[in-house]
Amino acid sequence: MNKIRVILAEDHTIVRKGLKALLAAYPHIEVVGEAADGREAVQLAEALRPHVVVMDINMPGLNGLEATDRIKRRCPEVNVLILSMHANEEYVLQVLRSGASGYLLKDSATEDLVAGIQAVTAGEAYLSPRISKTVIAEYVRRTEAEAQRRPHELLTPREREILQLIAEGRTSKEIASELHLSIKTVETHRANLMDKLNIHNRAGLIRYAIRAGIIPPDQ
Repeated sequence: MNKIRVILAEDHTIVRKGLKALLAAYPHIEVVGEAADGREAVQLAEALRPHVVVMDINMPGLNGLEATDRIKRRCPEVNVLILSMHANEEYVLQVLRSGASGYLLKDSATEDLVAGIQAVTAGEAYLSPRISKTVIAEYVRRTEAEAQRRPHELLTPREREILQLIAEGRTSKEIASELHLSIKTVETHRANLMDKLNIHNRAGLIRYAIRAGIIPPDQ
């Protein structure tokens, strides 16, 4: 039987190594790559084309939702299983919108992780057993009820990336260095995203980023 090829994307090394050790007990699953942040996860997914990326939702620089969106646009055949400590409905809805196939709570049993990997590999959706199925119904209801695009969807991928970095406390100079852009380009993106969101200060951007699930509440 062909092995299920998996990439683990988790910024905490101990957690990532722990997941790899747990999966090593299952001969039909092979961890082919490890990523410490969202950008590295996207790069590895493009290079290795695994069956599944097990993705932490909260990672610095480029969070799991943005990384998932990029992976699904560039490698639509790659499935993403999100790992999160948050059981609330809004986080689950954000995951479904990003294109991920599954959502697993970090305190789930190992068997649930394996079941999730197997399910998304088979093209099925998977939700952590503790998450109510009513979330799916609520997602459908919200999608059908949305007559206008949400402000976050008006932003370009680059603007969303810069929004996260601003919310994480990075300066324009630091963002320019990390993304290999000029400071002027970063400032232009910053002005554009503020106009689109109708938010004109960093505190407002941080509050918005938390509400939109871009950064965790304790960031």
